[in-house]
Amino acid sequence: MTQARSQLVDPTQAQFFHVVSRCVRRAWLCGVDRYLKKSFEHRKPWLKKRIFELGDIFATGIYSFAVMSNHVHIVLHMHPATSNHWTPEEVALRWVKLYPAQTPELCAQKAATLLKSPELVKEYRKRLTDLSWLMKSLCEPIARKANAQDKCKGRFWEGRFKCQLLTSEKAILAAMTYVDLNPVRAAIATGVSTSSYTSVQFRHAQIKAN
Repeated sequence: MTQARSQLVDPTQAQFFHVVSRCVRRAWLCGVDRYLKKSFEHRKPWLKKRIFELGDIFATGIYSFAVMSNHVHIVLHMHPATSNHWTPEEVALRWVKLYPAQTPELCAQKAATLLKSPELVKEYRKRLTDLSWLMKSLCEPIARKANAQDKCKGRFWEGRFKCQLLTSEKAILAAMTYVDLNPVRAAIATGVSTSSYTSVQFRHAQIKAN
């Protein structure tokens, strides 16, 4: 039986998760749509870039990811206690980096305004440790950008992301392996080096560079 997310996620504890977010109707909105005869592959780098950004902003560690044609997998570690070491200034800068203003000057003003409100700093510190906020911050900007490109409105992603709590090292490694090999399993890659927009390809490239 599927458990409610509130029973899986403890926002006060360090936990590992495997999360999946799918495009509406599992349509190939990030791949090559065989029915429309149109490629949306250019959206995959958007997701990869955003995942790296969120890893630097939130109290999290990104362990594995795979951007597929109609969904995205991420294995991550939420570590709320990390935020306790952030100064109010760092909280403000992280939040502004997450939702920036149009210019550097306006970003600085936004951070300065935020620092005048201890209540907001407290609230944003909490949000930056929250898995649901992380996924919201991943999916919403991509949806807005894709909808603007397609000149349409409505949902881009399914309403809720899937979440699996990983409670052992064995479970974490199994989830990472599953995510790393997802493109190979889907027959869109022949191995690590051709598994584009995945953490395993990124790690492989780093190893080769060193």
